[in-house]
Amino acid sequence: MHTIELGDVAVTMVPHLDDWSLSPARYFPGGDPGLWEANRSWLSPAHWDADAGRVRAAVQSWLLRSGGRTIIIDTGLAAGAGRPGAPPGASLPAALSAAGVAPTDVDLVICTHLHADHVGGNTRRDAGGGRVPAFPNARYLFSRPDLDFFHPGTLTEEPGRSATVYAESIEPILRAGQALIWDERHVIDENLELTLAPGHTPGHGVLTLTSGGDRAVFVGDLLHAPVQLLAPEVSSCFCHDPAGAARTRRQVLEWAADHTALVIPAHFGGARALEVERNGSAFAPRRWAGFSDTAPAP
Repeated sequence: MHTIELGDVAVTMVPHLDDWSLSPARYFPGGDPGLWEANRSWLSPAHWDADAGRVRAAVQSWLLRSGGRTIIIDTGLAAGAGRPGAPPGASLPAALSAAGVAPTDVDLVICTHLHADHVGGNTRRDAGGGRVPAFPNARYLFSRPDLDFFHPGTLTEEPGRSATVYAESIEPILRAGQALIWDERHVIDENLELTLAPGHTPGHGVLTLTSGGDRAVFVGDLLHAPVQLLAPEVSSCFCHDPAGAARTRRQVLEWAADHTALVIPAHFGGARALEVERNGSAFAPRRWAGFSDTAPAP
């Protein structure tokens, strides 16, 4: 696994799996398909299988060591879940073990939002077949707007699937008393701060890292593929509020461009993260971070 140092914070990419199931038209409704071909030289093959016409969606967690604590950003899909329309996840404990981290070592789990591919590793099955927190010593950060939105008693979008996710990945954390619920803004330590960045979900959060002159922003699902730098107004088919997501995306990218901050999305393949620069009303890659790639196009 590849680790980079940003000031006093060590950042390790923890890969789970790669999915190539969606075409650009399905992934990004209303987008310009010509953008992909016009930028084939750098979008393919790391982010787009041009021959098959499929976009790469990497599922990964980020492991941070900051202020003496071990922190995980998002826990991926549930291992072997096999939910309709979603591939089974990898074993997060096994992936963390490769980085020298045991479940008991984790102090904090940050859930950027409550979609299945970001909370599936929150829990594990106990001896009785029930679900308990996968990280017994950790606090789990959930935003209040997402908890309210995805609660099975009020949810109207995909209620069946989301209710299962809530029951398996959220309720056991709440029941165990390990949830730390935040809203608007939450300071984690001298290096890390969470802020709401709504649109993809009502309570989607971004994590800003500022340490020793280095800056980074973990943007979760504000960006699903690099083509959105070229057309930041285009949101993915998974965004609950596409227009709101586009507004937030532009705000975060403007800040990143102006502050030379590393942008670290949840689902990029290839080098995984990059610095961006303004390009008229859009943005462009300035410098890629160079995290190790793990899977070529099929």
